[in-house]
Amino acid sequence: MDFADLLHSVFNFDDYADLLPLVQNSLIAGAVLGVLGGLIGTFVMKRDLAFAVHGISELSFAGAAFALLIGANIVIGSLVGSVLAALLLAVMGVRARDRNSIIGVIMPFGLGLGILFLALYEGRAANKFGLLTGQIVSVDTVQLNILAGTALAVMAVLAVIWRPLTFASVDPDLAEARGVPVRFLSLAFMFLLGVSVALSIQVVGALLVLALLITPAAAAMKVTSSPWLVVLLSVAFAVTAIVGGILLSLGGRIPISPYVTTISFLIYVVCRSLGSLRRRSGRNGRRVPAEA
Repeated sequence: MDFADLLHSVFNFDDYADLLPLVQNSLIAGAVLGVLGGLIGTFVMKRDLAFAVHGISELSFAGAAFALLIGANIVIGSLVGSVLAALLLAVMGVRARDRNSIIGVIMPFGLGLGILFLALYEGRAANKFGLLTGQIVSVDTVQLNILAGTALAVMAVLAVIWRPLTFASVDPDLAEARGVPVRFLSLAFMFLLGVSVALSIQVVGALLVLALLITPAAAAMKVTSSPWLVVLLSVAFAVTAIVGGILLSLGGRIPISPYVTTISFLIYVVCRSLGSLRRRSGRNGRRVPAEA
């Protein structure tokens, strides 16, 4: 395969107009997941849970693979695996050092289980590959309603606990001294995180879920310190990555995840560069002129 053929397999818009109407539900689902990922991601960064997202995704993958093996609903299997992993981390990993060691144990265990279940599965190879790297499929109305309803329920709960969760995320010791139920909020957020990971895996796959739940928020924090602007930018970046990834993937023969992760990574690189320029210009502006 020469370079022209390789490029054609990645970007091919010959039948784009015919394919676009087929993924309208997928675009809506992607936009909903982008909003959810942007909101959840800001708290993931505040609570230093980036590593935890990867650990949760491994058990979510194992749950989805087991469901695929026994012929059950893959989304339900993914949700069960994610929520169990998230609650386990919330209960056992109180301190960051303990949490990271537990995640280090869970990750290979979950990935090993998932690979075992996929090895035993005798169905289509595309189903196996999609669990790891994501896939673009025609989302029907029922699937869209379930996904959107679940995502909206997570966002509604997040809105209710937003203020105390923000306080507990920034300064948990002071929040606990003020009577904020820090332990309960931690459990509640980990549950919401588990559900969000399971939903995101349906699009970007278990291996690349960080591109939707971590990278947008990390990019936003590079360009602003305003809490609300971080949230808005995180949501905008996540929606851009996933919707843009779906649109670009229509013109290629590869899974959706490389497009989503590439867009997300480029956004992060740009934001990091802008943040570095702003800090550099700020230091130069504060420089005291030499005395004559």
